[in-house]
Amino acid sequence: MTREELNKGIQEELFQEEQKEKRKEWIKKIIKLLICLIIFLSSFYTYTTYISTVKIGVREYRIINEKIPESYNGLKIIQFSDLHFGSTMFNENMKKIVNICNKRKPDLVLFTGDLIDNNYKLEKEEQEKLIIELKKINSTLGKYAILGDEDTEKTSTIFNQSEFTILRNEYDLIYKDNTNPILLIGILAQNKNPNIENAYSYFTKQDHNSNIFTITMLHEPDTVEDILNNYQTDLFLAGHSHNGNIRLPFLKYSIFNINGAKKYNQDYYKVNNSDLYISSGLGTKNGIRLFCRPSINFFRLSNK
Repeated sequence: MTREELNKGIQEELFQEEQKEKRKEWIKKIIKLLICLIIFLSSFYTYTTYISTVKIGVREYRIINEKIPESYNGLKIIQFSDLHFGSTMFNENMKKIVNICNKRKPDLVLFTGDLIDNNYKLEKEEQEKLIIELKKINSTLGKYAILGDEDTEKTSTIFNQSEFTILRNEYDLIYKDNTNPILLIGILAQNKNPNIENAYSYFTKQDHNSNIFTITMLHEPDTVEDILNNYQTDLFLAGHSHNGNIRLPFLKYSIFNINGAKKYNQDYYKVNNSDLYISSGLGTKNGIRLFCRPSINFFRLSNK
């Protein structure tokens, strides 16, 4: 073998060794990348499924409207919605919800639909515990609920035994200190035969006050357009949308929009002269949340 052939053989061996080292380095990088990806996906799943779904926030708002009677200045309203019990909210979470509500000493407590998740079989013992917790929520002027698209007669039973009044396409006058009342209207979800005309029947009475401050509870926020074609409401409180469950940070844009909340799905809109507030809900429809914490809405009324 000539020197040239020997050198060529050595060079070939060195080249092969160099290629082996490069392959090893690439394999190490790929393994590191896969490990990082697994850690990221695991952390993302853990956060969106087990952390962000249960860290309940409170959104506070002040409602200013000259139609609010003087004696109602400072009136406190709690709105909670879309509990979807059995999705990410269970009896241990209910104690925290009750504490959040009672800590703020509300005058009115309003639930805007979907109490039990439709994929969850509620056991009798759980139902009894849920009733006990809902019954603990205090208010000075009443607790009211409407039925969402996933609510059943079992939901009605739970609310009736929890001392909530269910408004089924009807209204109630809320009095405080025997002064002029405010009007509370409740409309059923779209799959439960909503009757807007009946819900607003107060305004067909001969002795009605056309300037009364009106709050309307509805489940699907897109229903506001059907209402505002014929009636005026000062304050709409809705649920259903969960504000999209997954939102882009710093942008009012949600990833998942559902029927009944295609147009109105964020937390607040001004529609004509009406204020529309949409709860992000407490439970979930798809089991995850991102940049969209479960929350309770807390309102204070003022006429100036």
